This record gives sequence, structure tokens and C-alpha cells, in this order.
Amino acid sequence: MIEEVRIAVLVSGQGTNLQAIINAQAGGSLGPAKVVLVISDKLGVPALEKAENAGIKTAVLERKSGMEREDFDNLIADILRKEKIDLIALAGFMRVLGKNFVKEFSGKIINVHPAILPSFKGTSGISDAFESGVKITGVTVHFVDEGVDSGPIIAQSVVVVEETDTEETLESKIHKNEHELYPEAIRLFAEGRLRVEGKKVKIISKETI
Repeated sequence: MIEEVRIAVLVSGQGTNLQAIINAQAGGSLGPAKVVLVISDKLGVPALEKAENAGIKTAVLERKSGMEREDFDNLIADILRKEKIDLIALAGFMRVLGKNFVKEFSGKIINVHPAILPSFKGTSGISDAFESGVKITGVTVHFVDEGVDSGPIIAQSVVVVEETDTEETLESKIHKNEHELYPEAIRLFAEGRLRVEGKKVKIISKETI
């Protein structure tokens, strides 16, 4: 039997992806993964309330004025080590993690991005795709490396941009896909079914584990 895989989710805002992960866990579709910790870099955000309602331990680690990024990263790393975290899931976490942090937890940090990478990297993926006039966009779940949205891709899903779409309706469709794809990627990780070979991620069958 696969042992429990301890997940920490890093958040900064509403926590809609966090809620999708919590719902998947409650419904038994997260495999051996279990969210045991939610870390926010902001006080009072709705994501913290969602975690608390689900009985999940929370921590708020604010980057104070004048604090170096590496010092802030070390605060996060300390609690992750203490809680014996196996996977770090970024879910609307608005801080860029430093190279030393990413190096220490290499292969154990994943992120969901609201576009089909490598197109439309950065924090405005939805609006950039909408303004560009593309006919399809979507969602990418990827491992985090030292670049910006450049890590090996785990899974992607496509969202069609309709003629009638506004940026708001497109955003709603993309978020719906995120809420389905992200828990699925976490389950694959927890089941030990992801193999990174260079820039490619292979998904292996359960029978070969």
C-alpha cells in the first residue's frame, strides 16, 4: 500500500484551487495525498478560512518590510521540514520562490497556470491569451524550477475561446478546468506515477509501479 503523501498548499488569496483540492480529498479522489498544511503570506484571506473549515493546520508567514527574500523562503522551508511535507502545491501564491528554496525542494513543488505553457507565461496569462485573439487556451500543471513557468509539464487541458466570450467568462471556464486538473495531477504525484526525464514528464501506469 502507498503511504500517505503529505501536502502543503501555499496560498495568497481566495483559495478556489485549494477548495477544489480539499473537495477531491473529501471525495476520495486524491489518492494517498492528504493536505496537512496551508501556508499564506497574508493574514485574513479567504483561503485560510477554507483550510480552517476543513480542519487543516494553517500558518501565516508574512514577508516584513526590509526582509530579504531568502530569509522569507527560509521561514517557509523551516515549517515544511518540521511538518515532513512531501509535496508543495502552489495555489495562487503570489511570491516568487528563490533559487535555493527551489533547489532544496526540487521535484516536490508544483504549480497550476491558467494558460497552455509555454505560451502566456507570467501573472496575466488569461488576459494575455484573451487579448491575443487565440482560439484555444487552457490550463497547465507543472513542476516548478528556477525559471518563470518553465518547469516540466505534468498535465494540460484545453479551453476553447468562443466568439461570445468576454475575459470574465473565459476566466470562469479556465478556473473550472483548473479545479479538475490540479487535483488529478496531485493524485498522480502521490501515487508515484510521474517520471521526469529532462524536460518531459511521463505518466506511468499503476501496474508498473
